[in-house]
Amino acid sequence: MSLVERITTSADAKVWYDNIPIESLYTVGIAGEKFFRAIKDRGVIMGSVCPSCNLTYLPPMMYCERCLAELEEWVEVGTKGTVHTYTVVGVSLEGEPLEQPEILALIKVEGAHGGLVHRLGEVKPEDVEIGMPVEAVFKPKKGREGSILDIEHFKPV
Repeated sequence: MSLVERITTSADAKVWYDNIPIESLYTVGIAGEKFFRAIKDRGVIMGSVCPSCNLTYLPPMMYCERCLAELEEWVEVGTKGTVHTYTVVGVSLEGEPLEQPEILALIKVEGAHGGLVHRLGEVKPEDVEIGMPVEAVFKPKKGREGSILDIEHFKPV
């Protein structure tokens, strides 16, 4: 059976006992490129605005998910937001215990639709609260590479 054939019974299922050789290249696209360049070059967070629905998307998009309008207007959404939800991580992606737990949070920026998932810093896990105001802490300009990690973390304000 080839990969495009449809499995109709459990007897048709196959097992692969080796690595599947897959190569891919992820690109951030036009909206992602503009978003990360603004972080890298200017230390600002940008969103894209739908003129029909009056929504500001963060992260920015090229098209409105509600009305499919092309989003050509970009605005700075600011660097402050609130913790919408969070989790405390004690194990690395490799399954090893972390020396210090990390706090990951969904940061909602006022006036923006969506938000950013990022690290919280300069705060202890027991002091984090939903609704807590936070602000982005950027790497020094010389150390920025054009990724979300150019924001070192969000700190309480």
